[in-house]
Amino acid sequence: MAGTLYPQLLLSRQYCRVISVIHSQIHTSSGLAFKDHYKVLVLGGGSGGIAMAARMKRKVGAENVAIVEPSEMHYYQPIWTLVGAGAKKVASSGRPTASVIPSGVMWVKSKVAEFDSQNNTVWMDSGKKISYDYLIVALGLELHYEKIKGLPEGFEHPKIGSNYSLQTVEKTWNALKNFKEGNAVFTFPNTPIKCAGAPQKIMYLSDAFLRKTGKRSKANIIFNTSLPVLFGVKKYADALWEIVKSRDLNVNLRHNLIEVRADKREAVFENLDKPGETKVLEYELLHVTPPMGPPAVLKGSSLEDADGWLDLNKDTLQHMKYSNVFGIGDCTNLPTSKTAAAVAAQSAVLDRTVSRILKKQMPDKTYNGYTSCPLVTSYNTVILAEFDYDGQPLETFPVDQSKESRIMYHMKADVMPHLYWHGLLKGIWGGPGPYRTIMHLGMK
Repeated sequence: MAGTLYPQLLLSRQYCRVISVIHSQIHTSSGLAFKDHYKVLVLGGGSGGIAMAARMKRKVGAENVAIVEPSEMHYYQPIWTLVGAGAKKVASSGRPTASVIPSGVMWVKSKVAEFDSQNNTVWMDSGKKISYDYLIVALGLELHYEKIKGLPEGFEHPKIGSNYSLQTVEKTWNALKNFKEGNAVFTFPNTPIKCAGAPQKIMYLSDAFLRKTGKRSKANIIFNTSLPVLFGVKKYADALWEIVKSRDLNVNLRHNLIEVRADKREAVFENLDKPGETKVLEYELLHVTPPMGPPAVLKGSSLEDADGWLDLNKDTLQHMKYSNVFGIGDCTNLPTSKTAAAVAAQSAVLDRTVSRILKKQMPDKTYNGYTSCPLVTSYNTVILAEFDYDGQPLETFPVDQSKESRIMYHMKADVMPHLYWHGLLKGIWGGPGPYRTIMHLGMK
């Protein structure tokens, strides 16, 4: 009985998934008539954009919300850390965009080309223009492999990968499992990046894999970071330094990757404390974290700050110049780490802010900069870093989260993806704030 039931269950799930995608497509494309004006226009179909579209649908009705996103697939990128280490499959990270856009919300399958904020209008690359009453910008950030000499063409060679893109994450795993002996080098660029812990997570996982396969004695593991610290929050940095020392990992601060000679397996670093001084490292494995920057479309617009990021009030997530423009996620200049956990917390605050603005009231809820970084330190342990704008720990659980934990690993690998797909993207998960209060008996 069980032997026949399991295949039937799988088929049933696949059938439901197909029906769900078809249902979503009907409600987001051919089933709806395109309009040139929406009460709420959301730019970007990443985590922040989808979450806010779901929340705004409940506020103003699906027919009054549109989301602009060119990609056919939506990816849960935090899991790529584990994909690069062979612990997860890349296919598990993606779902069709049509399946995550809230039903009834118009999906405009285009790229944003230009802003006309004075006239509450956005132009698409298709030539269409859409006007809005309220605009939510959730355009993410851009990867700039090309700012490293020798990339991205260097990825055509073996021994080099990057967990930061769909095209290169499996190359990391190939380089790791084919490692023989020599230097395993991991980098952190001299720019803001998303998930600032990820560049060293893959180092810890690689160390664990090489130990498991008996190759660790033949490996010299090196982490070259442009930062002056191992991690931005001292409590977690201190714990990570202990791991670095106990596992014989080599960390060089203020070293920035500027060139990859993939044919020679050489990486060139500049010493940021001694301009003009460079060092060449041969590698058997190289993991590249690329420089990153704000969306190009923001450049030259009236929405950017001096560095090109979306210029927001860090407390309310409302634009500093235009009161009907808001932002969320990686494209913003909010002074906190760019993570999915930050997006979740921001979505709850922004939901409240927009609700108040819709009622012609002043915002009354503030974002404290909450963000989280599950620092994967092996195939079964995680240090769960949680902190605020001031870099102060803001931990959810009544335990010392700077200690490695197996339970936290399962949260990272199994619970958080579920929360993402079925909580955050549905507009019903706004971070662990309420649970933190309960866990700490109202003291936090």
